[in-house]
Amino acid sequence: MSKRLRNAESCADCGVPEPRWASVNRGVLICDECCSVHRSLGRHSSQVRHLTHSLWPPTQLQMVQTLYNNGANSIWEHSLLDPASVVMSGKRKASPQDKLHPNKSEFIRAKYQMLAFVHRMPCRDDDSSTAKDLSKQLHSSVRAANLETCLRLLSLGAQANFFHPEKGNTPLHVAAKAGQVSQAELLAVYGADPGALDSNGKTPIDYAREAGHYDMADRLVEVQYELTDRLAFYLCGRKPDHKSGEHFVVPQMADSSPDLTELAKAAKRKLQSLSNHLFEELAMDVYDEVDRRETDAVWLATQNHSTLVTETTLVPFLPVNPEYSSTRNQGRQKLARFNAHEFATLVIDILSDAKRRQQGNSVCSPKDNVELILKGVAVRHSSDYDSVASDEDTDQELPSSKGDRTKSLDSDLSDGPITMHEYMEVKNALSASEAKIQQLLKANDNLNDELRLMQKKLQSLQSENTSLRRQVTTNVYQTPSGTDYPDPSSPSALKRRQSARASRPMSMYETGSGLKPYLSKGETPYPEEGLPSLQPFPSHTSKLEKQSSVPESDYDNAFNDSEMEDSGFARRGRLRSGGWLGEGSSIPELDDLEMEADPTLPSTEDVIRKTEQITKNIQELLRAAQDNKHNSFLPCSERIHVAVTEMAALFPKKPRSETVRGSLRLLTASACRLQSECRKAVPLDGCSGPDMQLVTQQVIQCAYDIAKAAKQLVTITTKENTN
Repeated sequence: MSKRLRNAESCADCGVPEPRWASVNRGVLICDECCSVHRSLGRHSSQVRHLTHSLWPPTQLQMVQTLYNNGANSIWEHSLLDPASVVMSGKRKASPQDKLHPNKSEFIRAKYQMLAFVHRMPCRDDDSSTAKDLSKQLHSSVRAANLETCLRLLSLGAQANFFHPEKGNTPLHVAAKAGQVSQAELLAVYGADPGALDSNGKTPIDYAREAGHYDMADRLVEVQYELTDRLAFYLCGRKPDHKSGEHFVVPQMADSSPDLTELAKAAKRKLQSLSNHLFEELAMDVYDEVDRRETDAVWLATQNHSTLVTETTLVPFLPVNPEYSSTRNQGRQKLARFNAHEFATLVIDILSDAKRRQQGNSVCSPKDNVELILKGVAVRHSSDYDSVASDEDTDQELPSSKGDRTKSLDSDLSDGPITMHEYMEVKNALSASEAKIQQLLKANDNLNDELRLMQKKLQSLQSENTSLRRQVTTNVYQTPSGTDYPDPSSPSALKRRQSARASRPMSMYETGSGLKPYLSKGETPYPEEGLPSLQPFPSHTSKLEKQSSVPESDYDNAFNDSEMEDSGFARRGRLRSGGWLGEGSSIPELDDLEMEADPTLPSTEDVIRKTEQITKNIQELLRAAQDNKHNSFLPCSERIHVAVTEMAALFPKKPRSETVRGSLRLLTASACRLQSECRKAVPLDGCSGPDMQLVTQQVIQCAYDIAKAAKQLVTITTKENTN
């Protein structure tokens, strides 16, 4: 699309000039603000792509441009074209001056989600006959090049995969035979199947080749394998060469070992045991998640990061599709919790199993089934893939399919006797597993003993620290009487106070910086004491106990807030040892138990000022990520740590609001994760370099979490202070 054409265009929803995004299935061009609303609707309502930064098939981009130039937007705003109807209904189109929320967002939802302005057909008693008539009109319209007519029929309910009972074929067969490439692209966007057979047993691909439309036939093959091609390109940046007969590319992880763990094997077996219907649903959900992550990356690369708080945001997880069950929608949203490595593992497993199902290969041998049954006790309660089922499958098909799989395994066992060699292999494996379990139990007992010792030591440290803090507070803040002491704000008094602190005795458990006096809210620390640093939270025994008692998922082990909510002494210990706010400063949410909740919050101006500092540092980190300057990751993360620490210090020692505590927890935890991920970007001597693509994705995700938490704190303080 030429720059001259783009300059003459405007957003289909609000009229802003030079739109940079397109809604493929709606045939319109939209601006950045309206695009953020389109993305929140979900791909079932609007499929968005950037005009220059997204990868486009040339024929698909030509289809969208043709629809836009021929007035496809009038299909979605039909009732708004009549001034009398606008006056009667009181509804109007959004303008560039309107606010994104609620004006533009409500208009866009009514336009595309509710189809409030589409021309309605006269009501008839039988809706199925109306849809059938519309589908027949679509069947006869695709042989011509009038795209907007077909889009109008599709918007009214015509089916792209309609099988004409008299003609014996589908609309895509007709378009392929007539060589209508744009019509085929439009039908494919609305779900037309290039592999569908007509009454003669031929596909649209066959008719395109017979008519001499070889480029169109090749494009239809790409559409047929679009799902697996998109997943493979997401991982390795390469698609299979369909012209040479290669239809699948299954990448391998750079750090993967040939010997899979037991949980990984169990996860693969569970994936392979899914019916074709459930596997297709899972694959489509993963495809939508890939589209969300890729569009997020384009969004980050094209937005203006100099704005502090914007109304346009990323889409943190897949929006709810009302046509799916709640079980499936929950499974779709959980895909966002997978980090880059876990999600790549899931995508590779789906590609491998899709290839196996396409080629008709068997799942496993009887020997594998023996191992599966013997280890079924440990695997039965694991959840390596989230259940993805339709409404009717939730109550009926899943229990029955589980019973059918058990029956099939038993039938496989009856095919032949078990040899002594196989029996000994299984027995040795069980013995090794039992020995490993005993070893883990022993290690767990040792760790429990150490934990009890640490508890006692921690209690003694707390009591000693409390007594020292009271003593220091009394010495520092007691104001002697008499004229021998100068004004406390004078330079001489400051110097004397510094020397007094330097000679103050320290506890053997305190850090080398010396004890810091307790500072009440609003008081600043001494200038020479510097800023404390954030440190990652160390792992603790409770997580090991979880792993030994309940098998964890091989894919779904993303960072969980519940891991930070261990016993109170563990949280207090690791936050104080990590130096979040220093020894003498209080820790929000985790201060002494006898303290009352502090209802006061800092001023909105202070929070915004600290948020601007965090945002500025995040902008530097994102620019370094865009320019592939991986050496700048660690310095940027350290500056973000300092800014996050200063912002956390503004808030009370124990905020009363659970929302404030949650935002502070997200802010600090994300900063710790960011530092950990940025350290991976520094190659170690004698070791192979890290996978920078995975590291960059994790760094961007952490930075987004920090910005999200900061924005939440700005919103909360603004609301509280205005009240």
